[in-house]
Parts: sequence; structure tokens; C-alpha cells
Amino acid sequence: MIAGFENNRTVVTGIGVVSPIGIGKDAFWKSLIAGQSGVDFLHAFPNHDLPFKLSAEIKDFDPRNYIADRKFIKVMSRDIQLGVAASQLAMKDAGLNKGDIAPERLGVEFGAGRISTGPNELLEAVRGCSNSEHDFDYHKFGSHSMEDIHPLWLLRQLPNAPACFVSIDHDARGPNNTITARDSSALLALAEAIRTIERGAADCMIVGASSSNVSPVDITKLSLYEGLSHRDHDPETASRPFDFERDGAIVGEGSAVFVLESYEHARKRGANIYCEVLGVGSGCDGAGDENSMRGTGLVRATQSALQQANINPAHLSHINAHGKSTQRDDLVEARALHEALGTVADSLPVTALKSYFGYFDAGSGAVELAGTLLALQHGELPLTLNYETPDPRCQLQVVHDQPMPLRSSAALTVNRTSMGQSAAAVVRAI
Repeated sequence: MIAGFENNRTVVTGIGVVSPIGIGKDAFWKSLIAGQSGVDFLHAFPNHDLPFKLSAEIKDFDPRNYIADRKFIKVMSRDIQLGVAASQLAMKDAGLNKGDIAPERLGVEFGAGRISTGPNELLEAVRGCSNSEHDFDYHKFGSHSMEDIHPLWLLRQLPNAPACFVSIDHDARGPNNTITARDSSALLALAEAIRTIERGAADCMIVGASSSNVSPVDITKLSLYEGLSHRDHDPETASRPFDFERDGAIVGEGSAVFVLESYEHARKRGANIYCEVLGVGSGCDGAGDENSMRGTGLVRATQSALQQANINPAHLSHINAHGKSTQRDDLVEARALHEALGTVADSLPVTALKSYFGYFDAGSGAVELAGTLLALQHGELPLTLNYETPDPRCQLQVVHDQPMPLRSSAALTVNRTSMGQSAAAVVRAI
């Protein structure tokens, strides 16, 4: 090893997961390796008037079990609650208690999506704007209906709120930032946290993302432009990334949070190390249909991550794909991986974990990263659910019959938004 290089290494020492297939990394991994889907009929609220009836919900989550100061719960959206809970699990997994690290040397980097309001939160204000014909009167809203909205309502929708509440919960007074780049947010937050540690601004960073798309507003919104699955007859088979008969995504919710430290800091305190982050790249498709259909941003992100890692694609154990389960997104992703990796893409094992827990914006990328780290820890790759008919246009080696032993200790995980913002990370078990 080059002298001094160890001081620039960044490692993961804690993993916290709150997901539809398990709370805590052990329960999450158990479901992954057993091929247990988290997709079911929507139960959180009445769905008879919604265009889609399926979701991947976290059914046994009680925020009071994870959030230290319970008075904050009432001003936390579901997204925020999931993120704070996952951060508690991650810090516990890392063996860190409050005060173990100087507050000024502990930072937070979080990814967040658009946090939607619930219909009931604005119900009274909307009722007050109805005229005698029961139509909505926009002029009344500003004149008096604002008084019917809770004064702290907006706090529940602020995208920077997860990072703020995580920092409060752990008294983290160091660098604090929020990345709002939808699906790519978690990996971009990972990159920023690494830079923060490398420049000496923090000894430890709490990094992750959280989102919940299980709401009437999100389901209605996503049905208009994202494409959701219509397989209401069999929920567990609805999310089918890269399968020829895929017909759309499934809404979900969840969070994963990681504790990052410099290698030297982790070694000195005797921490358990899951992996080293070798490189994180980013890119965007830019203008033009040709770039969009090629997934130019994902090509650049993948190539950049591999270059930073100084690793040959043939030495990777697998790809943890974005695998959204829409016709267009999966096709674009497959094209980009082939362009970025060359002929290696024809034989490199691929898993797509949204087949287990659906799609939920920034949070799903974080939960997928947790799946990659645990796969490297256990030396085994979870299969992709519902991959029955290969799509000849994708030509990826999707692992689907049974979990697969890993052939090396390094992996690539990728995420991409429908607008082309992309991120890729290369990690290696130590």
C-alpha cells in the first residue's frame, strides 16, 4: 500500500435499514436471501378511488420505538420518521453512542425526494374555500382558509428536514447537507460525505436517504407520468425488472442509513468494517432524445466510478441495478451498462432489488446500497424476483433462479432518474 493512502480511505461501519421486507439489517437480509416480496395490496388507506391498488408498505413500524424525543413525531412526515429510525439503527450497528464522537466532528449527509402532503392535512382549509355550488373558490384560500392550516404544517414537507432531525437526534453539529436528486440522491449523498471526511471536516458522517410514496397524492401523481404496474391480480409478481412482460413500477417506502468513517478512525476505535467505498461517479443525460435513450448520464457515472476505483469491470462480483420495472427505464439502463462496461456486461451477474420493495424515490437507492453491502458481507447475491421471460433488448445476466455465490469482493450499484440524473458507486468488502 502507498504510504499515506490509508488516510484517504473511507469505510462503512454501520448499516440501518427500515424497509417493507424487514426493519434492521438482519431481518432485511433474511427476506432478501429467502426471496420474500414486500409487495401487497394497499392497506394504509382506502384505495377504491385510486388508479392503482398495490404498494410495498412497512406494516410494523412504530416511530416511538426509534425516535428519542417523541414530541418531534407530530411534525415529522413518514419520510422523516423512517430516516431518523434508520439512523438510530445504523449508529447502534456501528457501536457508537451519543458523545463517542465530538459533536463538531459528526456530520449528516442525506438524500430526500419530494415529500408530499396528505389530503387530510389540508382538508379543513379546502372545505372553507367551497362556494355555494361546491366549487373551489381560489380567492377564499388566501383571505381566510390559511388559518385552518396547522402553523407547523410545512415542516413535515421540507426536504432538508430528514437531515435536520437526524442531526438533532444524534447531536451531530458537523457538516450537514441534503441532496434532492430523486433516485440518485443516496449515492450522491455518499459521494459528498466521502469528500467531507477526506478534506478533514468530519471524522464520521451519517449518510442515507428516506422516502415514502405510499400516499394517495404520490400514487395519483406517479400514475400520470411514471408508469405503475396494473398487475392487481397477483401483487407479489407485479414488480419484475428487466422481464419482457414488465408493465410498471410499484410504489414503496423505506430508508437506509450508513455510518462512514476514515479507515484510520475506524481502525483506531476497533470498529467492524463492512466495506470500503472505492469510487462514486455522477452524470446526466443532457439534451436530446439520443442521449436520453442511451442513458448517457449513467454511462458517464459508471465509467467515472470505475476510474476512481481503479478496477477492471471484469473483477466486479455483480451489478445492483436500478431496475425500476418500466419498459423504458429498464431498456435505457441496460443500454447504458453495455456501453459503459463493454462485453463484460454480457456476463456480469445483475440483481434488481426493487422487485422486493418497489420504487420510492431517494430512499430506494439507499436501501439498494444496503443490499449490496450485505451481499458482499455474506458472499451471496439475492435473486431478482419475477424474472421469467428475458427481454432480448436488455441482454443482462439477471440472477433469478436462486441466490448466487459471489466471485469477488467488489460490486457496482447504480441509480438513475427518469430525467437522466445518474449515480454509480463501486464498493469493496474488507
